[in-house]
Amino acid sequence: MRFDVVIRIALLALRRSLMRTCLTALGLIIGVAAVITIVSLGQGARATIEEEVEGAGTNLIIVSAGNWTSGGVRLGMGSSSTLTPEDADAIRALPGVAYVSPSVRSRQQLVTAGENWSANVEGVGADLPMIRSWPMLAGSFFGPGDVAGDEKVAVIGTIVRDALFEPHVNPVGRQVRIGIHPFTIVGVLAPKGQSSGGDDQDDAVFAPYTTVQKRLLGVDYLRTVHISAASAEQVTAVGAAVTDLLRVRHGIAPGDPDDFRVRTLEEMIAVRTRTTRTMTTLLSSIAAVSLLVGGIGVMNIMLVSVTERTREIGIRVAVGARGRDVRLQFLTEAVILSLTGGLLGIGLGYVLSQGVTQVLGWPTLTSLNASLLAFGFSAAIGIFFGWYPATKAAATEPIDALRFE
Repeated sequence: MRFDVVIRIALLALRRSLMRTCLTALGLIIGVAAVITIVSLGQGARATIEEEVEGAGTNLIIVSAGNWTSGGVRLGMGSSSTLTPEDADAIRALPGVAYVSPSVRSRQQLVTAGENWSANVEGVGADLPMIRSWPMLAGSFFGPGDVAGDEKVAVIGTIVRDALFEPHVNPVGRQVRIGIHPFTIVGVLAPKGQSSGGDDQDDAVFAPYTTVQKRLLGVDYLRTVHISAASAEQVTAVGAAVTDLLRVRHGIAPGDPDDFRVRTLEEMIAVRTRTTRTMTTLLSSIAAVSLLVGGIGVMNIMLVSVTERTREIGIRVAVGARGRDVRLQFLTEAVILSLTGGLLGIGLGYVLSQGVTQVLGWPTLTSLNASLLAFGFSAAIGIFFGWYPATKAAATEPIDALRFE
């Protein structure tokens, strides 16, 4: 029997019981749509985490000052004054280190000709834009010469710009007083939004760390050192090398605790990534159950169809149809039913994904691979659950079939 004839007969058979066919396909439609939607949510969450990692910094390693104890009172992480600019210079010479930015921070009052604003003033190195992957909106970031010369130059975020200057005014070249010292604004950083810790990254001023140390804080130590490894594969090795280097430089004996802390973004996001993966797997398993139920529905309708069409099967066999022809006929009907449900489910899944984004604001990312996987799974369901009814139809004896009422 020609395959085009098989397809035409299968479509006619499914159309004869249109309501039952639609209800059976509905189970597959819901299952496939659920798979597409859930995978889109999982991939959207993963893309959001990756975006946060890129926004925080490229291959970032953060070295923080450690605990300091005075009179039996432990003052907590960041209170130690043992982390120095010389440590940062030594770290820069380590293999696998691409960029280094020493850092100190202070909360200061900012004053211009007509406005004032309180913001975080961070003393950083000239490498910060490369470490944080942070482009400029206007002007430029200060250079190594400004850091070496303790120059009173500053780069501001967009929140600070909007608070201190009139709309549409380019603040580059303008003066701002930080504490009692006048600084020249040399650049405005592009908007970056909130960090994963909830801080508004645009509500900040960046100046050479040497200037902040000497003119604003009067200290010679650092709070943090931001490091960018040359590649993602080197982050762990560089972190270990930094730990070994600082233990030697700080004279820490074997077995004694560090007076600093080295952390990587991989450690910070590992729990979130695992949680997202676990939830995606759990929800996908639930959706797979829906597909399984839909497949059982396909098998049920095909078994009913075999019973209802017993006389038709007997007549076909009596006039020369072979068992494989009958098997192919019913298997084709099951596959058509499954593929149609799969296609409609993919369309519904795309609509639901966009609806979740629009209504709930959750990020979704629908991939072609997920759609192809769902479509292939639908075809597999048609073949798997259609095989038994098709085999049963092919095994029907012509005499018994013609006697069937």
